[in-house]
Amino acid sequence: MSQPSLTTNIRQLRLMANMTQEELADAVGAVRQTIAYLEKGEYMPSLALAWRIAQIFNKSIEEVFTFTIL
Repeated sequence: MSQPSLTTNIRQLRLMANMTQEELADAVGAVRQTIAYLEKGEYMPSLALAWRIAQIFNKSIEEVFTFTIL
């Protein structure tokens, strides 16, 4: 079975909002390393975390995350 691949706009949105990784992590109840892994596409977030991140930026989940099947 193919694995899903994750692409995010988190870094761009975070920089546009003038936020650090630490500030975003605090806002969504995560640790900074999780945000770093998400920005690199190395971590698959839970639906709840994806929703919280999208809410911070007033975006839909689909505007922040793109999932593709390889």
